Amino acid sequence: MLVLSDIHLGTYGCRAKELVQYLKSVKPSMLILNGDIIDIWQFSKNYFPKSHIEVLKQLLKIAMSGVPIYYVTGNHDDALRRFSGFSLGNFHLVDKILLELDGKKAWFFHGDVFDASIQYSKWLAKLGGYGYSILILTNVLLNFILSKLGRDKMSFSRKIKNNVKKAVSYVNDFELSAAEIAIDRAYDYVVCGHIHNPQIRTIRNQKGTVTYLNSGDWIEHLSALEYRDGEWKIFTFEKEAVGTEKQPEKMPQYAPSPKELVKRVLDTSETVRYPAFFSPTNKK
Repeated sequence: MLVLSDIHLGTYGCRAKELVQYLKSVKPSMLILNGDIIDIWQFSKNYFPKSHIEVLKQLLKIAMSGVPIYYVTGNHDDALRRFSGFSLGNFHLVDKILLELDGKKAWFFHGDVFDASIQYSKWLAKLGGYGYSILILTNVLLNFILSKLGRDKMSFSRKIKNNVKKAVSYVNDFELSAAEIAIDRAYDYVVCGHIHNPQIRTIRNQKGTVTYLNSGDWIEHLSALEYRDGEWKIFTFEKEAVGTEKQPEKMPQYAPSPKELVKRVLDTSETVRYPAFFSPTNKK
């Protein structure tokens, strides 16, 4: 099984070419896209290059090969939440997944339900998203210059997250919040995206233990989660590794409120069974 999140197609920071190369090298038995795949917040018809289209083509090829794909909605693609529950062949659009995974319970959701700035000050969250994009673009330019000078590359965003106390505290609080709810519900795994911080860690409290996982992103870390033979691992990409336009249909006006979205994510009425078969996640 393969878990990807925070690809942000349609933005300048998206590393689509590397992702296409990775998708061509894997053969998962199930693919979970855990939110922020297409960045609708910053989407512009003036910028959606060929490499981004190629990502969508590769995802379509995976679905057509018989692999179930679950697209879990995130905050940057929250416009899709009005279509939650839609299925077409092997493609399913959902707000969360409860998965029976080799006898264990796994809970997948993007994670933005824990972010107060998104739920109650969406304009502020969007402003932060634009600021992040500018930071990434500046970082790309700097790294280009550093590579020409024979210097090591650096990440502004990673330095901020690792050195600013509030950022470190936010990440830790996010992970603990997800873990505590998962423990209360007797889940074995809780799998998120959203904070662009790839992670596998065991979290304990007085009520129990859970494995918290985060698939990271394809902006800075170029990371994914792979599950094989009962074990999880974080994959980090390295170059050496691996007609007539129709008028759009009118979109439904209804979108879930923050309260309803939290209710959807916490709903335990549907559990998906992980396929009994497994194809290796990497051809190498």
